[in-house]
Amino acid sequence: MPNMKKHLVYPFIVVSLSFLLGACSDQSKETTIPKKEEVTDTKENKATELNDTPTTHWSYEEETGPEHWGELNPTYSACINGSEQSPINIEFSQLKTSKKIENIEIQYQPTPFSIVNNGHTVQANAATPSNSIIVEGKEYNLAQFHFHTPSEHQFNGQLLDMELHLVHQDANGELAVLGVMIQEGKENEKLASIWSVLPNGETKKDISIKEPIDLQALLPSDQTFFYYNGSLTTPPCTEEVKWIIFENPIEMSKEQIQAFQQIFPDNHRPVQPLNEREIIKD
Repeated sequence: MPNMKKHLVYPFIVVSLSFLLGACSDQSKETTIPKKEEVTDTKENKATELNDTPTTHWSYEEETGPEHWGELNPTYSACINGSEQSPINIEFSQLKTSKKIENIEIQYQPTPFSIVNNGHTVQANAATPSNSIIVEGKEYNLAQFHFHTPSEHQFNGQLLDMELHLVHQDANGELAVLGVMIQEGKENEKLASIWSVLPNGETKKDISIKEPIDLQALLPSDQTFFYYNGSLTTPPCTEEVKWIIFENPIEMSKEQIQAFQQIFPDNHRPVQPLNEREIIKD
């Protein structure tokens, strides 16, 4: 695979971005945005799922936890019946390097955001839709990003402290998610403006972030990545989601990680069977 750096595009500094999905959740604010349903596949239905506010309660605990999601609502059936579910464990010894994917271009610019606590995660919603990535020739606009602790994906069976999901959607409602692993280290100044106003409880209104967030600077400098086909990591667990997971983590301070964990002690879905899927390394 060619080096990722050769395929990334970093445009000019402009304000952009827009709210959307919740790659995991309440769907109006969430950690794994739902996209199209298992049964219905219209553009309208996909958009609804992206901004979904499910009436069926789900959580990360006990009777409404991940092992029971598929039983809570018929529309969540993919959570137990799906064959390409996320997250997964990425075993470095089992990666495919013979296959190649087309260039992935990341087009991020400093952009204003607002945040919400949707009961499942802290989600940052984009103010404008101009940030995007291009995957296999298709452009996906950034809708939102959110966090999980511990990480949802595993590397060689190991969890990291946290995971950041940047959720994108194309014109047809299809989804692509950039996953960034987070480990304890130095304070992450790029996220300081969000962490200074982390909402302790569920919010009904967005909280504006004073400073634009430079997402490009938030990504790891070495952008080697893993690519696979998966799903939303929260109900309805819709499949056909393209996942790009960076191999190298970014850092956050112990205090920053603990501040999030005080609000969400554990908001991750356990890893799912890989089945016959291939994981491609760039």
